[in-house]
Amino acid sequence: MTGRSAPAVLPPLLRVWLWLIAALAALVVVVLGVLYAGHSEPGRLDRWIIQPTADSVRPPWRNVALATDFLGEPAGAAVLVVATVTGCLLLRWPRAAVLIVAGAGMTVATTTLLKPLVGRTIHGEGNLSYPSGHTAFLTAFALVVALLATGRLGLGRTAGTSLVLAAALVAGAAMGWAQVALSAHYPTDVLGGWCTALAVIPATAWLVDRMADRLVDRMADRMADAGRREHR
Repeated sequence: MTGRSAPAVLPPLLRVWLWLIAALAALVVVVLGVLYAGHSEPGRLDRWIIQPTADSVRPPWRNVALATDFLGEPAGAAVLVVATVTGCLLLRWPRAAVLIVAGAGMTVATTTLLKPLVGRTIHGEGNLSYPSGHTAFLTAFALVVALLATGRLGLGRTAGTSLVLAAALVAGAAMGWAQVALSAHYPTDVLGGWCTALAVIPATAWLVDRMADRLVDRMADRMADAGRREHR
């Protein structure tokens, strides 16, 4: 189940579309990063959407925002990742388990690297805000789960693409709303985090497939060599 008989974590039918989306998303991340580099106030687009520096929701919706925000915190993220990895291992799909960990890790690492490079802040110099790590994580997690479901269920291009994009949109919108509602991020920070996940996950899934396939090929070669030696 770890080799080519296992479904790829980046379904072949979706690769072209996901690469195009990833390229566009990466461009958006770069453009927004350049536009808001070193800024400490909301931009024109941020003000048009909402005033991010004021509490915009009250109970009970504030409680919903806090619960959503928890899913992007270390403890909440760990619960999601561990539970999903456990499910993948129970299904004997280690390649998927690797993608969940690698996808979440690479996305969080990318946002962590970009924040000091862009240098955008909110509520003080120490609060780097672009891109939103919470939004990036939950979007990445939803993307990975949707990709795995697409491959496991054998969905076609249209159904698979729709599922992946819908999952990314719902997760990104939910966490993005929570971050802006709690005044933790500007709306454009949220957009940057969402696009970061869209750019990182397809590349990470492709790398996981490549590494898994190479590992299987090496194991097959070693078994073939051992078999030839036994027949000599």
